[in-house]
Amino acid sequence: MPTFANSTQRFSDRVADYVKFRPTYPREIVTFLHDTCGLAPRARVADIGAGTGISAKLFLDAGHPVVAVEPNDAMRASADAWLAKYDAFSSVAGTAEATTLDDASVELVIAAQAFHWFDPVTARREFARILKPGGLIALMWNSRLLDGSPFLAGYEALLQRYGTDYQTVAERYGDDESMAAWFGTAFVQKGSFGNSQSLDFDGLKGRLMSSSYAPKQGHPNHEPMLAALRELFDRTQQGGSVEFAYETRVYVGYAAVAQ
Repeated sequence: MPTFANSTQRFSDRVADYVKFRPTYPREIVTFLHDTCGLAPRARVADIGAGTGISAKLFLDAGHPVVAVEPNDAMRASADAWLAKYDAFSSVAGTAEATTLDDASVELVIAAQAFHWFDPVTARREFARILKPGGLIALMWNSRLLDGSPFLAGYEALLQRYGTDYQTVAERYGDDESMAAWFGTAFVQKGSFGNSQSLDFDGLKGRLMSSSYAPKQGHPNHEPMLAALRELFDRTQQGGSVEFAYETRVYVGYAAVAQ
């Protein structure tokens, strides 16, 4: 598929940081899907590219049965362990293009922080196959704000300077234009919600290292990046923490397959 060659394995050695330091998603997303988009309260959800289960937990807590579709063994195992207490949770080894799920078996497909890794054409066909008639697709991203505070502006500059393929990844995130084009006439609604994390230095370091474009130990950019991160934190922290601010965007539509 026309994504990065190692897209399903990019996070294999970042699972611990991903679990601890990635942000959750606002609970208002589920309310939005119920009240504005007409999602049934107990609709079965397929979480595609579910990772460690952060987005799956959002829907499980709201009473939805969820099947997580995740190709990365380490991330899927983490989700299985974390969400084992939920009887309504299950997982499968699959991809957006080949989920392994039955035809017309779910009422909502979600992809949180994952759609930009998918083949958009093949994924569209697969989503249409597994969704029941009238089923919905919700694609969502936590988009870090790039400015608005000295910390946010400094963090963006740090990624631009030290990230391995940061700009390439960032440019793949869904925006209004690309999502309108992908859904076409099947587009239903967009939602936007505020989200944030308050992080001490260890949390900030873990959040950075959970990103696939952050150079790992042994890379020539790794130590200079961490030194720059320490300087940025010391310069911008208030009360021992910095504020990671996000706009969480959700794009909702049906699974009409383009002709």
